[in-house]
Amino acid sequence: MPLARTHSIALVGVEGHLVEIEADIENGLVGLMLVGLPDTALREARDRIRSAIVNSREKWPNRRITVGLSPASLPKRGSSFDLGIAVAILAADGVIPPARACGLMFLGELGLDGRLRPVRGVLPAVAAAAAAGFGTVAVPTENAPEACLVPGMRVLAVPSLGALLEWLRCLARPGGSAGVQVFEGGATPARGVPSGPGGRGSGGGSAPGGGRDLADVVGQPTARRAVEICAAGGHHLLLLGPPGVGKTMLAERLPTVLPRLEPDAALEVTAIHSIAGALPPGSPLLTEPPFCAPHHTSTRAAIVGGGSGVLRPGAASLAHHGCLFLDEAPEFARDVLDALRQPLESGEVVLARSGLSARFPARFTLVLAANPCPCASAATSRTACSCTPMARRRYLARLSGPLLDRVDVKAEFLPVGRAELLSDRKFAEPSSVVAGRVAAARQRMGHRLRGTGWRLNAEIPGSELRRRFAPAPGALAPLERAMDLGEISARGADRVIRLSWTIADLRGAARPTATEISYALGLWLGVMAE
Repeated sequence: MPLARTHSIALVGVEGHLVEIEADIENGLVGLMLVGLPDTALREARDRIRSAIVNSREKWPNRRITVGLSPASLPKRGSSFDLGIAVAILAADGVIPPARACGLMFLGELGLDGRLRPVRGVLPAVAAAAAAGFGTVAVPTENAPEACLVPGMRVLAVPSLGALLEWLRCLARPGGSAGVQVFEGGATPARGVPSGPGGRGSGGGSAPGGGRDLADVVGQPTARRAVEICAAGGHHLLLLGPPGVGKTMLAERLPTVLPRLEPDAALEVTAIHSIAGALPPGSPLLTEPPFCAPHHTSTRAAIVGGGSGVLRPGAASLAHHGCLFLDEAPEFARDVLDALRQPLESGEVVLARSGLSARFPARFTLVLAANPCPCASAATSRTACSCTPMARRRYLARLSGPLLDRVDVKAEFLPVGRAELLSDRKFAEPSSVVAGRVAAARQRMGHRLRGTGWRLNAEIPGSELRRRFAPAPGALAPLERAMDLGEISARGADRVIRLSWTIADLRGAARPTATEISYALGLWLGVMAE
């Protein structure tokens, strides 16, 4: 009985699961049957595969064909199984030796003319193939640079089904007549690339920097200092102030002071953007921290991820190891903002569907920007605010208390005059100078947290703060007074201690003292004072 096997990968979140594709050809009613929980896109593969094989000048077996996708209990979604199914059918029909197809991993969508089209999620899929023991993977030519990021993997860049069949028949050398190019994989972060289309307001990643510099923000020295502290320790930030004072400008310049991604983090961020289809062609590795700024009309699925069919990462995961900026934060739906509370604590988004659970990393720096009232008028004599105190409280109450309790730094912007703008220009430091201090502070954190599994002060669990990273004796006195007065919760106290460690790292101190604790408490309460 003609039977052949190939292999592919099914993605659930950012995790890849090995799928064995079995093709059986026997006498009976002519047709192609797919079994193993295929979705609609995969069921439609029957017509795509038949046309691709015929248009590749191969004979379609006019018999009963059964294709099984194992494990049968795992849902299979998307069109990346097309290539593996086509090769399995042709191997079962004797067009190519079954043994040559059995040890390869196949990923790719087939066009009706036999061309191979790129698919999403190639990086995590190839990484899963390497973990399963496979040494060679066949992918579309456009996905080859992404697949080559996995070290030790032999990558076949395949332009069409016909070219792959010719390569399998004669095992052509790289650059031969088969048209299949062979590359050796290896992750070497060399240069930053844009993190995807969309930019600000789209929910997609955009390249940080873009000619922006922290020195552009003048007249707000305390807010610039707050951004430096948040960049160093990975703390969340709230920017409160009237329009035109520089909230959005400051948030967009936060990525310019963040260090480049380490190799492991770069691969993790690239994998998430690969699943979202937000990688640029040709040079896919992301080495700069991503910056995502979704519009305030975005849904909960757009922010935290989800979807009715294939589960996709949201803006929170696209901002992993980077910055998620929510401009006009009170205008976001209440359920959207509250959905961020869980990833802010755990650093990941867990999406549960019927028979399926997907996990997306989401450890980002959250930046919220808000006006002080609905009318958004500056507190000046010419444009005085006309909102009542009740209207102001109701407007800011859209940011729930539990969400604000997770925001470490609350910076208030005040309108500045011409004299303040002119005088502050000589003190505004460029991003390169601030980034140097941030890098030095992170180096101190890395040395102190070496072997713990945490990278930044903001990631240290509260249970470990007082036991392993206790401040100097007597340093907690200001914090204890605030807790006695009911000004801060227990979770807020932990965040103040984490914040004080970051301030101490920026100043080169061995451990926080009462000075750092007081300053951190002021930042958490929203009182900006040195």
